Amino acid sequence: MVYKGQVENKMKTRTGLKLSDVGEFGFIARLARTFNQHLPEEVTGIGDDCAVLPWRGDWKLLVTTDLLLDGVHFLKEKITPPDLGYKALAVNLSDLAAMGGEPLWAFLSIALPAETELAWADRFFSGWKSLSEKTQVKLLGGDTTRTTASMVINVAVLGKAREKYIKYRSGARPGDLVAVTGELGSSEGGLRLLLNKELKGLRGPAEKILLRRHFRPQPQLQEGFFLAHQPQVGAMMDVSDGLDSDLRRIMERSGTGAEVYLEKLPVSPALKRCSQQYGWRLEEVAAAGGEDYCLLITVRPEGYSDLNRRYRQKFGRSLYPVGRITSKKGKLIYLQTGQPVILQKSGFDHFKI
Repeated sequence: MVYKGQVENKMKTRTGLKLSDVGEFGFIARLARTFNQHLPEEVTGIGDDCAVLPWRGDWKLLVTTDLLLDGVHFLKEKITPPDLGYKALAVNLSDLAAMGGEPLWAFLSIALPAETELAWADRFFSGWKSLSEKTQVKLLGGDTTRTTASMVINVAVLGKAREKYIKYRSGARPGDLVAVTGELGSSEGGLRLLLNKELKGLRGPAEKILLRRHFRPQPQLQEGFFLAHQPQVGAMMDVSDGLDSDLRRIMERSGTGAEVYLEKLPVSPALKRCSQQYGWRLEEVAAAGGEDYCLLITVRPEGYSDLNRRYRQKFGRSLYPVGRITSKKGKLIYLQTGQPVILQKSGFDHFKI
């Protein structure tokens, strides 16, 4: 049956259609149509932050994996080895947080040039270890190989969660409030500083904060675990490719639309200062910038006040409401003080050119 489906998909493909035409969303959706067929009911495959597998009783096993490529996901000459090791693990742990999971084990496959100094590798693993010890996730194995091209890092992390507390992207409902658990756009600001040659060497207090946010994202495991246990929370995922891209993923899986209020997007004082100084459009950096790795949630409106109060008591800060879910399937609307706005920049998509 799978082979038949693959043949049928191939027959429907127009000659010359490229990945850049369908984008990352379209490509993943195409794979899901083929490989999610005939999965057992207790298995969740392609389409969420983690795959969900049966494990022990009402416990489920969560599995996530991420690929990091030099020149695409990081710039080897601009990031220290400890920061790279830390970030490689952090971005995977963020996927577990997005489904309310607790981390258990990790696997690392890495392709390095043969001339890589051992001191570089030792420093990479020191950064990894600093986060793995903090989160109690054990490195169990993986693979190493030589590359004659770009450095490649692939990480897989396994975690656990009780079935009834797992949150999916498909849990949003019209009328839900949309909220995030942290400031947006700071990592994008750090990346802009790295890429702009004219800003080389500029390292004031604000710039240092943005660079730190870019190099050392904080996976919100405790926040994700807490929110997963709250019945008011519908959908949940992490902000990896930017609010613009990630909210669209919730919309797609939930069959809804959404509207976002740009004046409510939470941004750091450091990002405000740098946006003014370097002429960035603050709202677009916040809405479309990726790699903040806070959590994006939808909340039933009648339960939001109580949830926010308890969240503030536990974590010492509030949730940030930034919009609401609508019934206009597939339509994401941005509003600034009530007026529609079209963003010039969209969220990250690996295949869009």
